Amino acid sequence: MPIVKFVKEKKEAEVPVGSNLRQAAIAAGVNVYQGVNGIGAGVNKVLNCHGLSQCGTCRVLITKGIENASPMRMMEKVKFTVPVGPLLPIPDPIACLAYVGNEETMRLACQTKVLGDMEVETGPEFNLFGETFFS
Repeated sequence: MPIVKFVKEKKEAEVPVGSNLRQAAIAAGVNVYQGVNGIGAGVNKVLNCHGLSQCGTCRVLITKGIENASPMRMMEKVKFTVPVGPLLPIPDPIACLAYVGNEETMRLACQTKVLGDMEVETGPEFNLFGETFFS
């Protein structure tokens, strides 16, 4: 069975192949709804889309084992590339801006299936002033 390591929380979870990353994190006691640089984590833990890929707040960086994650699906790609909510016409640029510079490893936990061992960083830092943002 694959082992998922949550780097910031220093926790590990052994999950069956094909498990949902969001559900594995919740079962391990890890909050994937971190907000922007930790601000709003408590609110986001309650006010989220509950795994429907609409809010973008469960974004994670897979630091090791990206090849052991399921392929990115359409709703996930839309959330990371369109700065407007897919179902509601509410501006939501946060997920798109966080995706800049992390295109290879950024995923939504609710849409990622665990196919093998991986290390995950929850609540990746949001950097508007990094060298990749304005390039």
